[in-house]
Formats: sequence, C-alpha cells, structure tokens
Amino acid sequence: MSRPPYPPAPRQDTSDVLHGHRVTDPYRWLEDRQADDTEKWLAAQDRLFHETVDALPGRDRLRARLGELLGAGSVGSPVWRGDRRFFTRRTAEQEHPVLYTVDPDGDGTERALVDPMAIDPDGTTTLDGWQPDREGRRLAYKVSHGGDEESLLYVIDVATGKRVDGPIDRVRESSVAWLPGGEAFFYVRRLPVSAVPEGEEQHHRRVYLHQVGAAPDSEDVLIFGAGRDKTNYYGVGVSRDGRWLTISSSQGTAPRNDLWIADLSASSPERPELRAVQEGVDAETGLHVGRDGRAYVFTDRDAPRSRLCVTDPADPGYETWRDLIPEDPEAVLTDFALLDDVLLAGWTRHAISEITVHDPATGERLGTVPTPGLGTIGGIIERPEGGHEAWFGYTDHTTPSAVLRYDSRTGETTPWAAAPGTVEVPRIDTRQVVYTSADGTEVRMLVASRPGDSGPRPAILYGYGGFNIPLTPAYSASILTWVEAGGVYAIANLRGGSEEGEEWHRAGMRERKQNVFDDFHAAAEKLIADGLTAADRLTISGGSNGGLLVGAALTQRPGLYRAVICSAPLLDMVRYERFGLGQTWNDEYGTAGDPAEFEWLLSYSPYHHVREGIAYPATLFTLFDSDTRVDPLHARKMCAALQHATASDRPILLRNEAEVGHAARSVSRSVDLMVDTLSFSAAQTGLDLRSASHPTAAPFDT
Repeated sequence: MSRPPYPPAPRQDTSDVLHGHRVTDPYRWLEDRQADDTEKWLAAQDRLFHETVDALPGRDRLRARLGELLGAGSVGSPVWRGDRRFFTRRTAEQEHPVLYTVDPDGDGTERALVDPMAIDPDGTTTLDGWQPDREGRRLAYKVSHGGDEESLLYVIDVATGKRVDGPIDRVRESSVAWLPGGEAFFYVRRLPVSAVPEGEEQHHRRVYLHQVGAAPDSEDVLIFGAGRDKTNYYGVGVSRDGRWLTISSSQGTAPRNDLWIADLSASSPERPELRAVQEGVDAETGLHVGRDGRAYVFTDRDAPRSRLCVTDPADPGYETWRDLIPEDPEAVLTDFALLDDVLLAGWTRHAISEITVHDPATGERLGTVPTPGLGTIGGIIERPEGGHEAWFGYTDHTTPSAVLRYDSRTGETTPWAAAPGTVEVPRIDTRQVVYTSADGTEVRMLVASRPGDSGPRPAILYGYGGFNIPLTPAYSASILTWVEAGGVYAIANLRGGSEEGEEWHRAGMRERKQNVFDDFHAAAEKLIADGLTAADRLTISGGSNGGLLVGAALTQRPGLYRAVICSAPLLDMVRYERFGLGQTWNDEYGTAGDPAEFEWLLSYSPYHHVREGIAYPATLFTLFDSDTRVDPLHARKMCAALQHATASDRPILLRNEAEVGHAARSVSRSVDLMVDTLSFSAAQTGLDLRSASHPTAAPFDT
C-alpha cells in the first residue's frame, strides 16, 4: 500500500491567543459540516478511502468469518416483576437485540415488546434503555434514531403491547423510577432550546414527575434541578415499597456526586422533602433501600476500591454508616444483591470478575459463587420480592454472552440462558502480563494469541484509559478473527480506568493524563521486548477517549507504531468543550478556560502536535456523521493535518459513515466497520487473511 494522492485541504491563517499562547488552527474551516468546502472534501476522502481499502486482499473471507462468529447472538439477564420476566436477545438473523417478555400465566411463550427493526427496517433505530413498573404492567423504554442518541421515551401496556404514553423527547440520560401502581414515574429531561439561556450550552437537565398520559411540557411537575449547574447529570430511584425517593447529582462526568433522600410517606411525590445524604464530598455514593428497610450505601468515600455500608434511611448521615463489606486491598467492589439468606458481592480483581457470598447481617464472608472461568460478570439480578436465586451475565474471550443462575440453597451455579447461536470458536491462549510504565507503576495487559505460535507477529494493541471505565474480558468477533488468522491482540488496563479503583482512575485524569499515554507506550514496548511483535508489525486501536489515546500515541511516538485505528476520537483538546458533550467532560480533562489546565491540554492535544516532515504511521480515522457525543470535526481536522504533514508513504485515510452515532449500531454495519479496520491493519502489518483458516476451532454449541 503506497501513499495515495490526498484531497486538497487549504491551510488557513487561523489562530487564537489563549493565556498568552498563540494557538494555530489551520483547518478550523472543517468544523463546519454543512459548508460546501467540507462536503466536497469529505466526498473526496470517501472516494480515496474506498479506492484504497476496498481492494485489499482477504476481505471476503474476513467478512464471512466475522459473520459466523457474530452468529452466536446475545442474551441479557432477566429482570423480574413477580413471575413475569423481561430480557433482551439477538439471534444470528437479527440486526439489533429485541426486548421480550414471558407472561406469568401463559405457556412460557415469549412475546416481543420492542423490536428496533420493526420500528425502522433500515436498522438505524436503537433501543437505549427500558424499565418495567413494579407490577410489570407497564414498561418505559427509550429509542433513538439515526445514531443521534437524542432518545425518545415511550410507555407501553405490557399485556397488549400498545403504547399508552409518549414520545417524551430530550431524555438521552434519563433514568426512570416508577411509583407503585404504574401511573407515574420520576425521570430526567433536558430543557428545551427555548428555555436555555442565550449563549449557553444546551445541557441543562431537571428531574420531573410524570403522570402517564399527561403532556410533559405543560403538566409534568419539576422536582429538582432548578438553579443548579447546567452540566449536572441526575439519577433518580424509588424504593420497591414506594416510600423512599433518592436523587443523585454529579457535575458532568466528575467522579463525585451529591445525594439526597426523601420519605414520600411524610411528604408527597409532587413536593418531596429532600434530605442530604452526601453533599460537597469528593466521592461517589449510591443508596438503595432494601426489602428489609435498611439503606445500603455503595461508596468509594474513604475507600477508593469501594465498600458497602448500611444505615437507617431516616437518619442517613455519614456518621451513621456501618461497614457491611469493607474495602478490599486488591479487588474493586462493583455490585451487590440481597437474597433471603445471603448477600452477594461482585468484584473485579485486576480486570477479572468474581462473586463472593456474605452473611447479610454481619457481612462475614461465607464463600464464593462458582463461575465458568476468568471472565466478566454482568449485573447481579435478584427478584425484587426476594428469594434464593440470582442471575448474572457472563462472557470471556471465547464465550459468547450467557446468563447463569445461582441458588443460595445449594451453592451451585447453573446455565440459565446461552447465546442463541451455534458457532465454532477458535482456541486461543490468553494470559495476563504485568509490565512497568515510565514512572515505575505496574500495569496489567491481557494478551491473546494462537496456541503454539512464536516469534514476532502482526499485533493490535487496544486501550482506553479514562472515565473510570474498565477493560475486561469479553467475547469479540474481531479479536477472535484476528488471533485465528495468526495475529496477537493485546488489551492494556491503563490508568484512567477503574480496574484498580478510583485512585487508578485519578492517576490518569486531568494533569496526570500523560500517565495514560506512558502506560500505552510501555505496553507496546513490552510486546516488542517479549518477542510477540515488532514496531513495523504493530497496530494501535482506540475509540472515543481511546481515540484521544492513540492520537496522542502517534504524535508522541510515531516510530513505535506501524498503523493506527482512530475511531470517533477527541483530538483538538483546546476546543473540545465547544462541541458535542465536551463541556460535561472538563472534570476528566480540564478546561481551556483555566490557564493552568489549558497548559495540560495543550501539552498533549494531538491536533496541535502534528509536525511537518515526520514519518507518521498509517492511520485510519473512522467517524460517524450523526455522532452527537464526540463531534466528527476532531477526526476531520486531524486527518487533514496528518495528510499535509507526513513524510511517510503510509496512507492517512478517513472513513465517514452516515446515520450512525457514537455507540450502538446494527450488526451489518458493525461487520462492515470491522472488515475495513481489520483489513487495513492486516495490510499494514503483514497478516495474510487470504490463507487464514480455523483448523483448531472448537465447537461452542448452545
């Protein structure tokens, strides 16, 4: 693959003086998506991309194998309301997961409640969230169209499947908390544009009480949020008995929140008398009132790896909290579930999940829940009215999503629901490697490869490193296909994630963001030092915040990497707050409005560190035109800058996809994206996809 002729992109004399620095921005004109020049440039980039990538070898085989592996489908854990259960499943023939229910008095037949493809046969509608009421009679669900994530909220009657309410718009981040009876619920909604003060970003949110069937713009009752910061996110919950209302508030994605509780039996849902549980404290805390009447407080306050406390919901001040499950020095507490006779606690230990069993009164550890292997456990689900059973999702690198059932009376874990498809999964070896970063910090990395292979091989190194998000083992058609063909796939658990708790997160945010990039460079050096790959056979990959990661990596250490897959990235860190949801992330990154924080951002902002005459790695930007979270302008500007500056003949390409947003997409669109990114990586690193087969495949029969 040789350097292609790049579309013209005029460099304009645009700059700003910020805190005494002149910051140049020659491609600011590409911020305007609707401009004719931008449209022409994108069309030329699209032609260049297809001319370069569509003819790469092995794509047909790659597409077929990805389709086979994705044929496993997926299944979600059940949510119970009495004897009625709700769950999602996607078969090999379905583009999106479908929400089903099983009626309690029927013959066990499943009924589809929400099918995104029935709503929109084009496949651009996604199911964003759902919540049944306490009785299981009504269901609130959210959908978005064309990838914009601007969710619409509807309510249906579960027995008939007919809509009884909605749409309610502007509910992207809404959580729904039903009151008993299913006639009303609390939810979160953004203000309409007309109500947002002029010149401010449109991220003002409020908590409302909605009566089913009422007109939301005129009849909903404002419960909370007036006069508070415009970037606040809110969460709302109601105890099963309907007595206790909880409201949490965090500024943007800050790793801290305020928390209030109200006794609705002593006030009213329309005018709840909120009492602070935590306010102005640098910690994340949630509160759940259990069936036993106790308040269970899940918190990282004075416990960076989190702990579970109990208190009286009528007197929930910090001084009354009593440790039930204290902080573990090595594992991060992630979840809990209360059964009739035991308390279950979910943990992540160095990115691997486990569940422990405890006495519900004292917290004493009684044992562990058996799990199939070293993988990832989804949320632990119990029946709201109690019982001896719990359900949880499970996956690892070779196990498609499955649901397991734990019985506290026997201590046994048994399969409950498997992924609906039958696929041949290749045998791969996965090991956890410990390596040392630039400042001496030990970092872990999962490395997958084909059994028996040795010597430097084409490799993909993936990372994220931000927003307290962990990277844990999961079934992935792209990883399996790459490894099956003879490649190495590595996932680095960088600082900025939550694999080692909140301190690990904070070690990779704000002024310490360079730690994340150093961890990533060190991961690449470890793979090379161990003889698994070489610099000219290594692709790095990341999306969103991970796109920022690989953008910084390619500008800081261009000689360390052969190719880069940079997806839906943040790259202009001087102006990121002006677009998409950027304003809500300044606690994670810092704000360019503050002189000191501006210095942090400018020190690594990838767009501002592109230098002429450098031989940059081959780079493929993948962006999604309807992305309302991370504006595609970042990738457009960075692509133009690299195409202008690079001294290498390695291609710099841009893949632009319409009617797709930041996250969810249909299976067929996902396959198209994986074919393009994997074939690009293979061509650059020397992986021969044409002759790849899976002679060591093992049956995975569900």
